[in-house]
Formats: sequence, C-alpha cells, structure tokens
Amino acid sequence: MTQQDPAHLEQVLQNQRDAHMLHPYPSLAERRQDLFQLKAFVRDNAEAIADAIHADYGHRSRHETMFADVAPVIQGVKHALKHLANWMRPQRRGVDWLNFFGAKNRVFPQPLGVIGIIVPWNFPVNLSFMVLIDAFAAGNCAMVKMSENSRHLTKLLIEKSPQYFSKDKLIFIEETGGVGEVFSQLKFDHLVFTGSSQTGRAVMAAAAQNLCPVTLELGGKSPAVVCEDFSLRQAAERILFVKCFNAGQICTNVDHLYLPRHHIGEFVEIAKEIVQRRYTSLESLDYSSIIDARSFQRLIDGLQEAKARGATLVPLLDGKPWDEETRKIAPHLVLNMPLGCALQVREIFGPILPVIGYATLDEVVQGINSTPTPLAFYAFSHDDRVVDDLVRRTRSGGVAINDSLFHTAQHSLPFGGLGESGMGHYHGYDGFVTFSKMRPIFYQARISGMRFMWPPYGKLATKYLGYLLK
Repeated sequence: MTQQDPAHLEQVLQNQRDAHMLHPYPSLAERRQDLFQLKAFVRDNAEAIADAIHADYGHRSRHETMFADVAPVIQGVKHALKHLANWMRPQRRGVDWLNFFGAKNRVFPQPLGVIGIIVPWNFPVNLSFMVLIDAFAAGNCAMVKMSENSRHLTKLLIEKSPQYFSKDKLIFIEETGGVGEVFSQLKFDHLVFTGSSQTGRAVMAAAAQNLCPVTLELGGKSPAVVCEDFSLRQAAERILFVKCFNAGQICTNVDHLYLPRHHIGEFVEIAKEIVQRRYTSLESLDYSSIIDARSFQRLIDGLQEAKARGATLVPLLDGKPWDEETRKIAPHLVLNMPLGCALQVREIFGPILPVIGYATLDEVVQGINSTPTPLAFYAFSHDDRVVDDLVRRTRSGGVAINDSLFHTAQHSLPFGGLGESGMGHYHGYDGFVTFSKMRPIFYQARISGMRFMWPPYGKLATKYLGYLLK
C-alpha cells in the first residue's frame, strides 16, 4: 500500500483519531512536553535541516534557513510555553440576562482532533512547525503533507520524527504524485493549506465535501508605498533585504513598490549600491537559488516579456543577469512596467521589483484597491495621519509600517489573509483558538429565570416580558 493510496491515508487518519479519542483533552503538562519535543526536533537537527533544504533548492543560504525556518520555531515554542496555561484556562463571560439568579457563562477551549497541514517548499520547516506549535498547544494530533520540491527535507523529517513523536501524534507524508489531492479529501477536523490561490481553491472545494474547516494562506501581490517624508535610503535598505531574502520567494514579500515619481532615479542608484554591497555577485553563498527550472523560466519569461513591451530592466548586480545552471537571478528593478504583462498580473515570487511612480497617494490607494486583496501591505511614513489614512482606505491580510515582512514574525499577532489572499489565522493565541473549539457552556443557577417564561402566560410573564423589552 503506497502513500498516495487513499486507503493508506485514511488508515493513518483513523489511527490518529482513535488515539485522540482515547485521550481527548491533553493536560497542560502533556502539551508543554509536546512543545518541548517540537523545539528539540528542530534544534537537534538544525544543521541537517539546513543541508536538506540546501539540497532541495540547489543552493539555499544556510543563514536564511536558520533565520527563517529554525529560529522562528524555537521562538514560537517559547511564546506558546509562556502563555499556554492562560490560553487553556476557561474564559468567564458575562451573563446577558437572568444573571440576577447567579447563572454563569464559560468558554471552554476544546481540542478539535486531527489537523491536516499542506506545506509549501519555500519555508518548509517554518510553515509546518509553526502550525504544529499552535495545533499541539491546542491539544491536537497532526498529519503534514510536504511539497514535492522538498524531497530531501521530507526524507529527513520522516526519518527523524519517530524519535520525538509517535505516528498517532505526528506524521509527515511525502508528495509522490497525486498525494495532495487525496490528502485534501480526508475528513480532517481542520485543514491548513499554504500555497497558490489556484491550488487553494481546489483544496477548499475538496474540504467542503467533508464540511472540513480550512485555513488558507495564499499570498498575492503585496504592495509597498514609500511616502515623501520617509528616507529613501532607509526604505531601500529594508525593502531590498526582504526582496533578496530567499531570492524573493516569500508569500508576504513586497511584490511591487509605489514611489514618488521624482525619486525613482535616485532609488535606482541607491538600490544598486545596497545590493552590490550585500552580495557582490550571483555566486555569493548568501544568495539563494530559484527552487526549480520551471519557476526560474517563469521569472525569466516575465522579465523578457516586460522588456519586449517597453519596460526598462535594471539588474542590481554587475555581470550576467541570471545563470540557468545555478538557477540564480540577479535582483532586478522593473521600470515602466506595461499593463497586462505577467509581472503586473501574477504574483512575482522572485527577486524582481517593479517600481511604479505616483504623484498623489490617491493614485496608490486606487491602484491597490483595483486588484485582489493582498496578503500584506507595507507603508513607509512617519506621519501618523498619512499611515492611518492608507490603512483605513486599503485592505490586506496584514500591515507593516516602516518595514517589510516582519509583522509575520510577531507571535502575538495573527497571521492570515483576506479574500484572494486567504482566510483564517494562526500564530500564538489566534492559532490556539483556530485549532480549538471555543465551546460555550452555560451554568444555570439553582433558581431558573426561565420559570417566568413558562405557560400558562399570565400577569407575571407579561410583567417579566415588559422588563426584557425595556
């Protein structure tokens, strides 16, 4: 029986569900132990994880793996351990009426059961283990379906996982062709998918057949805007850091930049200086490869199409602009991007930054609101009134002010999309709530106020109704 066999996956799911039903409410101590095990799993194997991801990419900066995949998990566990006892505590809620007899309301966080997680290749440890932190904090089991582009990492996780967890608590599934479709059709208690909007629609449709709730993290074309009052150099330093990090292959990355039209020339020169100081050449060990040949060719085709239609391409490193053998593409600015080209209509997901000139912020707002809701929005301004206006007049899954990307690293903030960029949240307490049934419990007092509502309705019922309708 192979992994893509529906019967095999159904059996794995049933084993986890049976184990959960035998012990449906893990104690605080047990959940803390699960979190310690997650941290140990990642910390003990950090170097092997970096090597495996490097092999999957062809070249992936070790520091980027440590910063983006390993460290966030360790910090996420620390955050959950610090707050878990408080998260698990039943919440007191006020009784809206009949409370004069001493009735009580409580909300009891109850584990859902088995959580399914479909993981992309770009940050495969981060985007699996950060969900696992929340799922285990909430007392659940989990099945994790890895990406076909993460074969070396998947092999490592499958090999090492039994040293930390039983298979009825956590299991990793390899993508061997068609597994994702079967996996999304399983009757999970909650399903988390991170990836493209197109695949997200298919996952949601499959989950709907089981009435399985979903959390979808889908990315999109996240804009940034630099306002007149903000330092151009500071903005360039912060934007270009994340645009080059992992060669731009980040779902919350700055997809395109709105810049005051008269600052574009200066920005180009600053950008060249910054990138060449950080990487010197395509061969830099700190600069990662594009994940596969198909993605590499998609980005090159996008650049060449834009150029053929009148755009100006500005490579930010000297030498050849890309290398097919290593699948590395120099960071590029794209000026005068033509309407309707691939770079303008599709999520770029690479080290390419279109720069769009503007005269007024109304133009920026109109441009942002004319496209599907992005996963993130980045505004650079020290004027609180300008920032507040931009935030209120636009929509996005999340917002970072005067920096890019780092809102996703805040464990006290929910992470999630809106509309075309996804639905649902996780990270920290919001993840705990997502993977719990916040179960309402009403405790009736010894004397029930309902006695005033029992028929036959007479003067007492009429008087009580009058009180309620005031």
